[in-house]
Amino acid sequence: MTAQLTITLAQMTQAVGDLRGNADAMIAVYQSKPDSDLVVFPELQLIGYPPEDLVLKPAVVERAETELQRLAGATTGSAPAMLVGSIFRENGNLYNGIALLEGGQIKDVRYKVELPNYGTFDEKRLFASGPMPDPIDFRGCKIGLPICEDVWFPTVCKHLKAQGTEMLISVHGSPYEIEKDDRRLGQVATQRVRETALPLLFLNRIGGQDEVVFDGASFVLNGDTSVMHQLPDWDEAVVDTHWSKGADGWTCAPGEIHKLDDHPADIYNAMIVGLRDYVNANRFPGVILGLSGGIDSALSAAVAVDALGADRVWCVMMPSRFTSQESLDDAAGCAEMLGTRLDTISIVPAVEGFDAMLEGSFADEEVDITEENIQSRIRGVTLMAMSNKFGHMLLTTGNKSEMSVGYATIYGDMAGGYSVLKDAYKLTCFKLSEWRNRNKPSLGMGPDGPVMPETVITKPPTAELREDQKDSDSLPEYDILDPLLHGLIEEELSVSDLVERGFDRETVIRIEKLLYIAEYKRRQAPPGVKLGTRNFGRDRRYPITNAFRTI
Repeated sequence: MTAQLTITLAQMTQAVGDLRGNADAMIAVYQSKPDSDLVVFPELQLIGYPPEDLVLKPAVVERAETELQRLAGATTGSAPAMLVGSIFRENGNLYNGIALLEGGQIKDVRYKVELPNYGTFDEKRLFASGPMPDPIDFRGCKIGLPICEDVWFPTVCKHLKAQGTEMLISVHGSPYEIEKDDRRLGQVATQRVRETALPLLFLNRIGGQDEVVFDGASFVLNGDTSVMHQLPDWDEAVVDTHWSKGADGWTCAPGEIHKLDDHPADIYNAMIVGLRDYVNANRFPGVILGLSGGIDSALSAAVAVDALGADRVWCVMMPSRFTSQESLDDAAGCAEMLGTRLDTISIVPAVEGFDAMLEGSFADEEVDITEENIQSRIRGVTLMAMSNKFGHMLLTTGNKSEMSVGYATIYGDMAGGYSVLKDAYKLTCFKLSEWRNRNKPSLGMGPDGPVMPETVITKPPTAELREDQKDSDSLPEYDILDPLLHGLIEEELSVSDLVERGFDRETVIRIEKLLYIAEYKRRQAPPGVKLGTRNFGRDRRYPITNAFRTI
């Protein structure tokens, strides 16, 4: 009986749909570890995660079968074995599973039992639930393979323990959310280990996929819940874990313990990864954005430079007759501090042209928000024209507070390809800007020092679409609005619930109404990085036509 095992954890990125590329990357890692016994890859690593309806395409299933056989072929002779996550077709059903590849063949397969169907996940739409799994026999060790959600509930691990399992290896596609590190380790994995007294290897992936980002942060627990390995967040890592069997079962020798990001560095790095991987995977040469002199565009530009480098970020200041000299100076200051190109294109001639064009139709009407929105749409058209001409993706700069209440112009400042602030409330934007001016993120390609003038952070927010305009003219102060929105969105609270918390009743009623009637705008907004538990898009799916109110 084998008393020693070396198990390699491959915390990797992926490319959804690039089955050959993903397989090639796994083979490269595998071949670099000839002395390992078992090389483990994340959930659905062969096809990428989340695959959404891509897996319903028969050609994808066929390609997955072909590439899995190719991976198995790499394990001939006395070479290490592999655990590879993929999709599997059996008796007309499609399963999310994991295969043990050894000796040139697919030796064992286990299917996921608990299929998440909330928030970003819709696996019940795609997969059948597998039967309760037995452990696999691997070189003298009975290994249980709970897949992702299987370890977030006690049933599967309890069953595996009853079947004689000696070690748990749980592969994941666990997206980043604020404070999720603590939930994975402290509330989930540690609890399963306490219940089963079995050691647990928890393997996650890294990288961005559309709106979700994966932070890695994989780890290994011994049966007494002690942490033996903590892999880094945000970076790929291929780590050997060394195991020995004694009277009390299998234990892992101590390894490196990486310190994970504190708050808000984790949010900032999530934004970097989401934008970087979206731009690069979709082969854009860089990004272009409107730099207004305000905090949201300044923060968006900073994240873009940290993600892509200053030479791939193109800023454009588009002043109108309402633009202050302070905004012009602050935009110029941001661009200089970040080292980006800054073009200035006045929208005054276009505004005058629209005024003349619409003069007859608007002759008997008062000037109102329509004229404000025309300015925003002119800026949107200008930026999209430059994107169209030069190929740079347009980065939008609106935050979650604005998107919640519709304080954004559809086909104007909402136009674009991606948003790093889509799930960041205004107060979070202030916090991130203050943090970035004092710190350089671990993944950052930008400058070591401050990235925006202090006046960008301290001045009252304004859209500058009319004389002396401030956000507070239309909205409550953000220290009131943001907690109120968090209650309505993340907590799904009613007007009465929020009034009990001390919010003004009429204010809550007004904001709830604005939240619901802005749904049609959000449905047409670009994707953006998911940060919290209820982002607009994958997490919170409300009907556009909706007459319900909580009063």
